[in-house]
Amino acid sequence: MKAQNPSTNAQNMRTEICSDEPEGTGENGPSLAEIRQRAFEIHIERGGIHGCDLDDLLQAERELRTRYRRDSDANKT
Repeated sequence: MKAQNPSTNAQNMRTEICSDEPEGTGENGPSLAEIRQRAFEIHIERGGIHGCDLDDLLQAERELRTRYRRDSDANKT
């Protein structure tokens, strides 16, 4: 199995997050801009500690997807 370079993985993630592709409308879930904003808010709430950016991003995505799902379910009934 090939060893992975953590810095390369981080660079790949940064490329995906900061790509110039359209961010979507957020109709079926949160847009990338909303996820980025919430991740930044989580970062600040945590005291701005560096090194947890991926954790913040994943937490933000989970929170927003849950919120969108809940709102979508409430609108259906």
